[in-house]
Amino acid sequence: MVPRILVDATGVPADRGALGRYVDGLIGALHRTDADLAVACQRSDEERYGALAPKARIVAGPTAIAHRPARLAWEQTGLPFVAQQVGADVIHAPYYSIPLRPGVPTVVTIHDVTYFAEPEVHNPVKATYIKSATRTAVRRATRLIVPSKATRDEMVRLLGADPTRIDVAYHGVDHAIFHPPSEEERLRLSDRLGLHGGPYIAFLGALEPRKNVPNLIRGWVQAVTGLRDAPALVLAGSGGWDDEVDAALAGVPTHLRVLRPGYLRWSSLPGFFGGSLVVALPSRGEGFGLPVLEAMSCGAAVLTTHRSSLPEVGGDAVAYTEPDAESVGAALRALIDDVGRRRILAEAAAARAKEFTWTASAEAHLASYQRAAEQ
Repeated sequence: MVPRILVDATGVPADRGALGRYVDGLIGALHRTDADLAVACQRSDEERYGALAPKARIVAGPTAIAHRPARLAWEQTGLPFVAQQVGADVIHAPYYSIPLRPGVPTVVTIHDVTYFAEPEVHNPVKATYIKSATRTAVRRATRLIVPSKATRDEMVRLLGADPTRIDVAYHGVDHAIFHPPSEEERLRLSDRLGLHGGPYIAFLGALEPRKNVPNLIRGWVQAVTGLRDAPALVLAGSGGWDDEVDAALAGVPTHLRVLRPGYLRWSSLPGFFGGSLVVALPSRGEGFGLPVLEAMSCGAAVLTTHRSSLPEVGGDAVAYTEPDAESVGAALRALIDDVGRRRILAEAAAARAKEFTWTASAEAHLASYQRAAEQ
């Protein structure tokens, strides 16, 4: 029997960050595989998921769940009721929290365990809740989905998780959205940033300690010192918390440019990634590293770290660095000076990214749902 799946999309943030891209990509691919699907979501997303999965049952929660405390409370009672209402055989929670009395088997996606591996790089208040919810999910969920083998191994090592209950399902990338850009797309984004064709190093992500932005800033200053046409550093993405970022920015010489454009629309990202000299994402650790894959799909030369899941994503198609400022600076300068190396990486990255599809991810998720239903 093919199980009916209820995907809980109520926690997807409005800015469609990495979590939103995961849930959206997965739901669209599950629909294309003819999965028996229902989706619980916020009212503001009802039309969106109706378009992504026209044959799915879309159930919008109450208006109050737009606020996180109300959503977490509704998750405990409202979500099991929706599961009963739609006749679900399995609930999939695509993030760490689950209803304690779901009434049906549950599958939970644990995106990373960096809150346990490196607690010092996270907001302590947020970390306390997430660590507690993650432990509960690891203990009580029927199956656990992780986006990489590295995350699976860390869950076993740090949380004592049962490896026989863990399924690895790599993320995919929407190749229609994330593609090598046209010259028009590059120039449009460059003009929007005020660079007008000038060179730049690109970063996309939240300004939080795990992303290692202060060392990227210091490494970039080291890399471009002495260059006549020094590339700007563009720090794009949502806000975050990292007290060191402002301190690092204060040390940037006045003749160098740092741009902080904030949130960039999806349609801008091919031009942003593909128009850069280098996409620098020197994270201290990731559960998967979706921006790395998306930059690769846009034909960018990517610099990241050899930490956690990132080598599983990048393979031999990206350049690697240690996360300290000196190493980042040396690796950046080597790429800035070597146009041939950048071209080789860009071509290899675009080719490797084609191996990661939401269809393949959906198939791995369906296998996990089936195991949960059978258990």
